[in-house]
Amino acid sequence: MRRLRLGRNLTSAAMIWVLLVMPMAVFSQTQVKLAKNKYKVQQDVEIGNKYSQQVEQQMPVLNDAEATRYIQNLGRRLVNAIPREFQQPAFNYRFKIINARDINAFALPGGPMYVNRGLIQVAKNEGELAGVMSHEISHVALRHGTAQATRQSGLGSQLGTIGLILGGAILGGQAGAQAGAIAAAAWQTKYSRAFESDSDILGARIMANAGYDPRDLANMFRTIAAQSQGGRPPEFLSSHPDPGKRYEKINREAELLRVSNNPIKFTQAFARVRERLGAMPRARSMAEIQKEAKGQQTGGNTTGGNTGNTGNTEMSRGRYSSRVQLPSSRTLTYQGGNLFTVRYPRNWRQLPAQNSITFSPTGAYGDQGFTHGAMIGIIQPQRSGLERATEDYVKGVLEGNTYLRQRTNFSRTSISGRQAYAVRLSGPSPITRRTEEVIIYTTLLRDGKLFYYVGVTPQRDRYRYYRAFNNMVRSIRLNA
Repeated sequence: MRRLRLGRNLTSAAMIWVLLVMPMAVFSQTQVKLAKNKYKVQQDVEIGNKYSQQVEQQMPVLNDAEATRYIQNLGRRLVNAIPREFQQPAFNYRFKIINARDINAFALPGGPMYVNRGLIQVAKNEGELAGVMSHEISHVALRHGTAQATRQSGLGSQLGTIGLILGGAILGGQAGAQAGAIAAAAWQTKYSRAFESDSDILGARIMANAGYDPRDLANMFRTIAAQSQGGRPPEFLSSHPDPGKRYEKINREAELLRVSNNPIKFTQAFARVRERLGAMPRARSMAEIQKEAKGQQTGGNTTGGNTGNTGNTEMSRGRYSSRVQLPSSRTLTYQGGNLFTVRYPRNWRQLPAQNSITFSPTGAYGDQGFTHGAMIGIIQPQRSGLERATEDYVKGVLEGNTYLRQRTNFSRTSISGRQAYAVRLSGPSPITRRTEEVIIYTTLLRDGKLFYYVGVTPQRDRYRYYRAFNNMVRSIRLNA
């Protein structure tokens, strides 16, 4: 009897010791589980890849090597901190910056993630930025896109809306889904409150594992409130968990986690990138980007020729004139980020748009497009290979400018030492009422995107303009 009583006493003492020395997080940390999901992991990957192409066609991805490298390194650090039970080897997490000033970020199923430039600039430290990214990574790791589709009725509509479930960082709601409205026809759904809460909790765990303080994620809610009118939460948060309650909940969760005594806050890399972004021209808002995207369908609606609005604000402010200067023989150099350089006539203005730049003389552009000049742009083709990509692009130009007809077959040429195609179109311009000629040059960039050059001129001036077009094409230097 004594020995039995002693054994019980030892067992009780051992249990008390375990309770005292083991972290309370083991017993009281909020648990997160994968939701019911009828889709295979590979379908997440396929859907994310598909919609990432649309996003990058229609949204201005920032082409800055240092800033992109920074966001990729930060993203990889956070992905490596995902708890083992939520890791998916098939997922391909990758990170890019959208050149928009809104405080936002979004992720697609399978791993593609986009961080708005405005979010980086408003974050007070790297921890706040890491918090938003951890929240979005959690949506991907928990497979919320396909889980949300599983809850919906009608198989046909489910997969069609997955690309629209973009989370929208901690902003959520309509503003967070504006990227989805661009990537597809309209915003049809959003994450549930439960999914948002789960991503807050898992995001806090990822932050702690990566060496950050989850309280910085909570602090971003106050940053958002400060950016809102009167300090009140934006209206689009009405369908998501209350920001104040989320702030309190994340702080409570942080108490249950092993948070470093010296968490990562400020880093030289973060400060350098913020300074670099602050020195750039002011970014457009998502609303402005979305408005422009409606006028720029992939494949070239109004990318050559003159009908329709090109989505180019500066161009639409111009006024057409019957007297347009001929191209100057003197030139200026245009630097297209890290992608290309080109020399253009000195008396032509630069008219930048979302994914293109137009060079045109005064009096030759307005709200219907341009009648004299050249446009250079980049698009993601639907089909691979230069010939097929060119066929699709030219088809899009013809569909968007129905007065034009193709006059020549594709002829081989070169741009910056690369294989290229050239083709000529013509037709009666609805603006000048005279015959217009259009020449298109295309080549491929290293990442498979189509680089195009479109020259437009009235037929009567074609010899002077063709000389300018040829000089421009010969001057192009591609770096991508």
